Amino acid sequence: MKEKTFEKELPEEYREAFHLDARNLKFGLIFNAIALFITIIVMVIAFVLLALGDASITFGPNLLGAYIVLMVSMIAYIVLHELVHGIAYKSLTGEKLTFGMSWSCAFCGVPNIYTYRRTALISLTAPLIVFSVIFIATAAVLYFVSPVYYLIVSFLFGLHLGGCSGDIYVTILFLTKFKDKSTLMKDTGPEQFFYVKE
Repeated sequence: MKEKTFEKELPEEYREAFHLDARNLKFGLIFNAIALFITIIVMVIAFVLLALGDASITFGPNLLGAYIVLMVSMIAYIVLHELVHGIAYKSLTGEKLTFGMSWSCAFCGVPNIYTYRRTALISLTAPLIVFSVIFIATAAVLYFVSPVYYLIVSFLFGLHLGGCSGDIYVTILFLTKFKDKSTLMKDTGPEQFFYVKE
């Protein structure tokens, strides 16, 4: 028998156990500060690796082109990150998705259903895994080809890891506080509600 991935309605024996709201001022400020800190750490490591490799950084007349590539890549990454969440949710549930932005984050959710723990974990971690592999592999190649574009990809990787801090936090909650596979989550995008059996 195929394992259920979600419930259309919250079963009667469930109660709300926890609630997160990315639009909450305190939560949003803390997680954006964490994201900035992670990005800075990644960039420090990237510069140290570049210095150890004795690479010379010459920006030259291509600085404007590099800046344009960075800006376009940042916007594309944010959209693609949310699309990967959406692809995971859609493939596991087939349900209607919602996308948007709040002051503190971009988001994708499935607001009309309650997903089981496994479904939520796959959807939460999909962008983290996919883009970590892409950015690390691309940075490894560019390290030997172009120091400037290596730094751009390193910055995008830092932005990615920092931007995943909310997803990582919810994943940690599932791995520590909500280990039962019967746990349900309602993900509206900016908000996550956790439900456990009474």
